[in-house]
Amino acid sequence: MNLKTRHLLLLLCTSVFVGGCNNDLPETVRSGLVYCSEGSPETFNPQLVTSGTTIDAISQQLYDRLLDIDANNGELIPGLAQKWQVSDDGRVYHFTLRSEVQFHQTEYFQPSRPLNAEDVVFTFNRIMQKSHPFHQQGGANYPYFQSVDWADLVKNVVAETPDRIRFELSRPDSSFLSNLATDFAAILSAEYGSQLVKSGKLSLMDSLPIGTGPFRFKEYQKDVLIRYYRHKNYWRELAKPEQLVFDIVPNNARRMAKLFTHECDIVAFPRVAELGLISKRADVDVQESTSMNIGFWAFNTEKPPFDNVKVRQALAYAINRDAILQAVYFGHATAANSVLPPTSWAYNPNVEPQSYNPLQARVLLAEAGYPNGFSMDIWAMPVQRLYNPNALKMAELMQADLAQIGVKARIVSYEWNSFRRKLGAYEHDSVLIGWSADNADPDNFFRPLLSCSAALTGSNRANWCDANFDNLISQALLTADQNQRRSYYFAAQQYLAEQMPLLSIAHSQRFQAISSDIKGVKINPYGGIALANAQRDSK
Repeated sequence: MNLKTRHLLLLLCTSVFVGGCNNDLPETVRSGLVYCSEGSPETFNPQLVTSGTTIDAISQQLYDRLLDIDANNGELIPGLAQKWQVSDDGRVYHFTLRSEVQFHQTEYFQPSRPLNAEDVVFTFNRIMQKSHPFHQQGGANYPYFQSVDWADLVKNVVAETPDRIRFELSRPDSSFLSNLATDFAAILSAEYGSQLVKSGKLSLMDSLPIGTGPFRFKEYQKDVLIRYYRHKNYWRELAKPEQLVFDIVPNNARRMAKLFTHECDIVAFPRVAELGLISKRADVDVQESTSMNIGFWAFNTEKPPFDNVKVRQALAYAINRDAILQAVYFGHATAANSVLPPTSWAYNPNVEPQSYNPLQARVLLAEAGYPNGFSMDIWAMPVQRLYNPNALKMAELMQADLAQIGVKARIVSYEWNSFRRKLGAYEHDSVLIGWSADNADPDNFFRPLLSCSAALTGSNRANWCDANFDNLISQALLTADQNQRRSYYFAAQQYLAEQMPLLSIAHSQRFQAISSDIKGVKINPYGGIALANAQRDSK
């Protein structure tokens, strides 16, 4: 047995819940895959989060959605729904489900039927209806759906027949179908929900998951690992790995060490500073892709002095973004002039790029009443994400820039889940964070990040609610005409540049380090990672 197989066997057979290797394990180690992840999931229900770390670990592995996104062009394609129709007024959508789609069979749930329309009704009514038995689970917080006003938009979800669903909307919304294709719109099991209601164990819906995806849940050890087994009745082609393990390794150096010793097959978000070292190895490949994302510095606009637009503008002028692009992204990113990447059809090329001008920053601070500066916090993510590969390094560079205009910045960080929880409570002064596209619609960058609804749910990191901005992005959704939508989004981007609730910093390339004998894994520019097609080259 070679070193690589021995390491993989040890990890695949480590188990608290099942007591090590037993008869339920796959027959061959060669069909196992180990993915080194940067953090633990917050939940096993994609409805409840917007965290990329969580979505990567659960959504594409455990669940399916009504619609999918073609990774090559961003177009919507059939998922659990094999076809759909839209009424002329854009207010009614009909979906026809595939037949014989099976839910997971596990130690804790044995389904008696395949997927039907009641599961779709159950899934979305949980988000919309306060009377739904599961609505309050997880604090009744559905951040993505709340940020796009889902409960106000969708009046009814009706099961017309076992395989046909009708969505009735209160108004036209040109992003509606795209939102159904996001990783957050995973379809749950109504039958499993009924079982949990009868047993009084409703919380298990989000910790012992049941979906229709390519893998089924086996076990989770917090901050250690997640284990999945192949879903043997999957409606698509069966997953290539019989067993999938997410090895949770927050430390980047340890993740890379595990990749080099073949304890991990794939590593999430290698630091760009290490790409040269990785590329020299014959046993490891680096995958690179253009990805729709934005790394930004958001100001808590409800806290003084960040409620003053001149202060926000001054802080933006103080930052040397060129230095950040070199020292943090090592040239593998483009400077951002908008939250929208230039590849979006709604990108406004006429927005003036934010310049580096410390003198103008001092003038604006004096005009705002802070001639001698002030003290503030910069919160920096403790994990690497594709939109910000090293937030702590970025914060240090910005700390030095701010000192030049008399602003004393303290760098703050926490463990990842605590970091996100405190952000959601708006405890920060400012934060370095970002966003990755879940679909190709430009609305995906506006409402989840900056709408008033998103401010109420905690996903609007700028805590910014502006009626003028909300009106612009709302008007863009009322028409399906792309030229009309583009005009509203152009105006929204110009308004953001003037009001500066956040400073857009960079659009980064996405990287993934993978053992050279693993095939079938591609970077998806929209949403999380899919591992069902991963397999080891037999050569």
